[in-house]
Amino acid sequence: MVTVSDFGNYETAWCPGCGNFPILDAVKQALVLCDLAPNSVLFVSGIGQAAKAPHYLNANVFNGLHGRAIPVATGAKIVNPNLAVIVESGDGCMYGEGGNHFLAAIRRNPDITVLVHDNRVYGLTKGQASPTSPEGFVTKAQPHGSLSSSFNPVALAVLMGAGFVARGYAGMKEHLAGIIVEAIRHKGFSLVDILQPCVSFNKVNTYAWYQERCRVLPGDYDPTNKDIALRTAMTFGDEIPIGVIFRRTDRPPFEERLPALASGPIVGRPLDREALQGVYESYL
Repeated sequence: MVTVSDFGNYETAWCPGCGNFPILDAVKQALVLCDLAPNSVLFVSGIGQAAKAPHYLNANVFNGLHGRAIPVATGAKIVNPNLAVIVESGDGCMYGEGGNHFLAAIRRNPDITVLVHDNRVYGLTKGQASPTSPEGFVTKAQPHGSLSSSFNPVALAVLMGAGFVARGYAGMKEHLAGIIVEAIRHKGFSLVDILQPCVSFNKVNTYAWYQERCRVLPGDYDPTNKDIALRTAMTFGDEIPIGVIFRRTDRPPFEERLPALASGPIVGRPLDREALQGVYESYL
């Protein structure tokens, strides 16, 4: 039986009070609830404080280039569909540097789970505005306020018909763990945008700010209704709905539609060196 202690307890480089701490706890709790042993999970991340989260887990980890986590995760899932593949990154890494990969993943629908620590600021590099920062957001790098409008990843994912779209809040750890469980169990692309206070570089979207606004979706909310889901995703201000906002199950995952996998997973297949040599020579 898998326990939270199986995933380790490591010293971190995060600021005291950082929203990354409860997210890390929620991820561990979700893995236990899914009964996923550390060797059955791969975490993939890019660059940033959020991307360090997999460093503090006893599991398989690939930490790569800024914004490039999704292509690696998709490749890993194609090779070994039995692996639970989870991407964990921040709003800058995922929606800025990795923005086009984010869009492509929604279109392809690989069976991966994407957890985004959305603190609405670049924390690792000391506080520049990120894609989800509100217009006018003042930082040391933008003393006159951000000139760009805020990107709403949840609304975009709903609009593009992603299979599973949710919004969580780091200050409601148990609720967040439940959302992550549902995301991992979903067959296809799943996004959990996690509202995460940055206690050092975002003095606007604090724990108190979110505490006043976050509202758990009611039990009779229908996540299969796209029109309602889009309106819910667009609601972000005095009230912020959190929970599973949109869900569809009518589209098979990307890897199940690949002809190359019709005879089974790539992992474990014997290496045909003669055929490989033929591929090399065809490019010479």
